Amino acid sequence: MNAFLRIEAISKSFGSTPALRSLSLEVGADELVVVLGPTGAGKTTLLRTIAGLETPDEGRIEMDGRDVTHDSPSARDVALVFQNFSLYPNWTVRQNLEFPLKAPGTNFSQPERHKQISWAAEILNITPLLDRPASRLSGGEMQRVAIGRAIVRRPRLFLMDEPLTNLDAKLREVLRVELIRLRKELQTPMVYVTHDQTEALSMADRIYVLCEGQILQVGSPETIYQHPSTPQVARQLGYPPINLVPVHRSDGHWKTQEGISLLPAKDDGNNTMLLGIRPENIALEGGDTAGTVQVVEHLGPSKIVLVRWAGLEVHLVASSTQPIQPGDRVFPKIDASQINIWPAT
Repeated sequence: MNAFLRIEAISKSFGSTPALRSLSLEVGADELVVVLGPTGAGKTTLLRTIAGLETPDEGRIEMDGRDVTHDSPSARDVALVFQNFSLYPNWTVRQNLEFPLKAPGTNFSQPERHKQISWAAEILNITPLLDRPASRLSGGEMQRVAIGRAIVRRPRLFLMDEPLTNLDAKLREVLRVELIRLRKELQTPMVYVTHDQTEALSMADRIYVLCEGQILQVGSPETIYQHPSTPQVARQLGYPPINLVPVHRSDGHWKTQEGISLLPAKDDGNNTMLLGIRPENIALEGGDTAGTVQVVEHLGPSKIVLVRWAGLEVHLVASSTQPIQPGDRVFPKIDASQINIWPAT
């Protein structure tokens, strides 16, 4: 991979509170990298450090092969989009888009500014809004303008700080697709941070899973989802969440704490483990041990089913056409080829 951005072992603390801990990350020249993590994981601090708004206590940041660790924000030529729209409400859309083109150090003539504004507005389908005050825009229109303000000067790198968080679900879905299309069209690398697993899985070329300032795993969306390296990573992706079951090895089987066999086990390795199985990888029928349906959630094309089974409460995913209701007796069966298993802690 031809890396445009390379971060090497950066650390950042605020007083006695560490925000980033020896964090390393690479972004290819034509890649959308998503940093996924919960609130407080260090996502915003990471973006601010890449942008030059924070200076790392340790480590090094390179862009296009050049050390920019101590460069000013303006020298880095990056664009940072925040989750709040940060528009000037009394300015028109045109004036908001023009603002970064008139910043100190830029040398855009009036015709060039007009050309860039027209280009960005056309890409984002906001040309009819150019003369409307920002205060009269909807939330989705405001976010398009905020993104337009970031792309209008064609920066070398986009940094997105949960830009869709404040929008409704349907609009988030639309803008996710548009951001993917936009990044590919511009062929500009992007670092997108979010706590939203749907955004991570649907948008990323690669995902970095971040927690408490440390990278827990790096990989494609498929790898992170199907083969999480730890239970902590597994819990960050998937709805309903992964089923985590303490098991022990006995008589060639993985058994629950109550001694009920779930599936065959190899004869070597630790005897006490934590088994992870995604809800979609447990069938409602085909097993040997009966369970009782507790709750059924209807989600259109599918149903989420909570089953009391083998001394456990597990989530399963069933087809919307499958007749199932609370109180039904079922015989769940785990797909042994889809399990993840980790040492118990």
